[in-house]
Amino acid sequence: MMMTLLVAATAGCASALMFASIVSGALVSLLLFYLAPLPLMVASMGWGPSCAAIGGALAGASLGHMFGPPYSAAFVLAVALPAWWLGRLVLLGRPAADAPPQETQRTGAALPPVDWYPLGRILIWIACFAALTTAAMLFTLGSNASTITDTLRRGLMHIVDVQDAASRGRTSELVDAFVAIIPAGAATIAMTTLTLNLWLAAKVTATSGLLRRPWPDIKATTLPPMMLVATALAISLCFVGGLPAMLAQIVTACLMMMYALMGFAVLHTITLTLQNRALWLGSVYAVVLLFFFWPIIAVISIGIADAVWGIRQRYLARHMLPPLAPKS
Repeated sequence: MMMTLLVAATAGCASALMFASIVSGALVSLLLFYLAPLPLMVASMGWGPSCAAIGGALAGASLGHMFGPPYSAAFVLAVALPAWWLGRLVLLGRPAADAPPQETQRTGAALPPVDWYPLGRILIWIACFAALTTAAMLFTLGSNASTITDTLRRGLMHIVDVQDAASRGRTSELVDAFVAIIPAGAATIAMTTLTLNLWLAAKVTATSGLLRRPWPDIKATTLPPMMLVATALAISLCFVGGLPAMLAQIVTACLMMMYALMGFAVLHTITLTLQNRALWLGSVYAVVLLFFFWPIIAVISIGIADAVWGIRQRYLARHMLPPLAPKS
């Protein structure tokens, strides 16, 4: 018990310091801010969800005492709650009737077969948290779409601070375009960083031998078929206007990032038989990082096509490779 409390306090302090570093304004503080859930996720996977809950509560109380209740609430919503819940889902499982024994990451001993919580559903939870935190951030700027847009525009114009009247018009157009994509862009960043934090936390915990489940085959991750319906509905709501459209853009961005991850899973699967697999995958990731928009659209399209036509299953069947796990 004392070890759990010590780990919880350490993880909470580390997470709170990383979250609070954003007030310094330094460039490196942005990286620390986005990695703030990592210590609590490691604590949740290695020492149990209660450890992360205690650490998150201590960190939230400390931040509230130093910076006020709003800062504490932002930490709990954006960092502590996702870290605790996602870490709990990673360790969630039920006895499996027909499966071979599995080895634990902690001791390597054979354990009774377990059906672990599907990675696809964990991705859905990540999307929910990303959409929730992004929407909450926008609601701090106003209660309707026009107020939120005006506040964002004034803030960006203040940052740009163009004095030349001739260039002010062009700058205003660029600011308007940037304001229009901020909700979706913020949701994309939240979805990406939360997924990356969970993967890093699982890697750290598995490397230390504390992960109490086998390492999953990530490229076999699938999404429930109903997510295609949810995506189509979210995209259609983007055109209704006002606050519902802004919220729909946030949800759509999170769902698109899920299918982008499925697209990368397809690329990892169809390159299994290539000799220069690492070079091909590295080139794809480099192109996505350098140019992003059109490459990520292509990857999303691959993910959606896989959900409709089962590209991975067809490829594995054609090449006589072991099949992927059934759809979650």
